[in-house]
Amino acid sequence: MGVLDDILARKRDEVTVLHQPSTRETIQRGALESGPTRGFEERLRARSRGDGTLAVIAEIKRRSPSKGDLAPELDAATTAAQYELGGAACLSVLTDGPYFGGSVADLRDARAATSATAVLRKDFTIDPDQVYETRGIGADAILLIVAALPDDAVLRDLHALAGELGLDVLVEAHDEAELDRAVALGASCIGVNARDLDTFSEDLGVVERLVARLPADTIAVAESAIRSVEDAQRVAAAGFDAVLVGEALVRAKDPEALVRDLSAVPTSSRS
Repeated sequence: MGVLDDILARKRDEVTVLHQPSTRETIQRGALESGPTRGFEERLRARSRGDGTLAVIAEIKRRSPSKGDLAPELDAATTAAQYELGGAACLSVLTDGPYFGGSVADLRDARAATSATAVLRKDFTIDPDQVYETRGIGADAILLIVAALPDDAVLRDLHALAGELGLDVLVEAHDEAELDRAVALGASCIGVNARDLDTFSEDLGVVERLVARLPADTIAVAESAIRSVEDAQRVAAAGFDAVLVGEALVRAKDPEALVRDLSAVPTSSRS
């Protein structure tokens, strides 16, 4: 089994809690009673297509399966405020506990500490109840990983449900087949992950190669392996609208300054 298989096996056990009638009723009511979202995709599009600079999705992450502890003492609220001051277009908050050290509380704290920055819930979504939960905890967007959803019908249904609940969706792919599924889904915001979720190895060349397969009007997000302004310039030149950056930011001495520098990188048109 690869790393993704291990994560998904545990996630299937986790979501059984959400299936309990009282819990399901609570999370569905929370989703339906949630306030307006902050416009995740709108902010990415305004920054990249309007301002002509990279939209930075700044991530809150304490650890990863491949690197171990990155920032175990990280405070989600403080970090989110720093990212917003640096000009991040959006935030990404890991809510998986066992593998990434995150929690739902981190997302709530991050959103409460910011005034306008849209928040993506980054987790391994495989079940409709997770979508309801995501809306109810205050997220503005949800991640759907194509590799975690081999059934096209399930992927389509989760994508549709998210839209019905007012969530924007970042659909993530790593190879040609996954990217084609994301495009066929009609996803308007697609992330290309440089990390292979089975081995957790990284190759920035993967994202450079695959971006050409995306429709021109799709918001393209480069994920993983962005550790410097030079890396950001590289993917921007390839045609990406946005970058999702985690490790480099949580390890940075001055994350606010790094967000500001990444946000100044000009984008290039993709045709």
